[in-house]
Amino acid sequence: MAEIEKSDEEWRAQLGELAYKVTRKHGTERAFTHDNFPKEPGRFRCVCCGAALFDQAQKFDSGTGWPSFWAPIEGAEVGESVDRKFFMTRTEVHCERCAAHLGHVFPDGPEPTGLRYCLNGVALEFEPEA
Repeated sequence: MAEIEKSDEEWRAQLGELAYKVTRKHGTERAFTHDNFPKEPGRFRCVCCGAALFDQAQKFDSGTGWPSFWAPIEGAEVGESVDRKFFMTRTEVHCERCAAHLGHVFPDGPEPTGLRYCLNGVALEFEPEA
């Protein structure tokens, strides 16, 4: 169960239209629409609740057009669930703190995990390292 619960109206007021569609309604942004993430050290936080989820050190260029990471940060509140939409079975990734849909994880990433967390850029906010 998510720790942060808000009404649909509260989420709509807080988020932009695309962020709302992706994070609250399990949508997907178009590929290559968030390829401008900073390259400096920092963390990527959930756009809905601010939970620290991924670190720049685990980010890599997957060539897919979506931000990709080989692992969440240690102790991150990243959950997984089965997604059977579009006649396929995938593993959905969500923020356990607020239940925001972030993207999906696939078993075709680089070492050391072999995983590719393929995320919607609109679901993340970058916080540079202090």
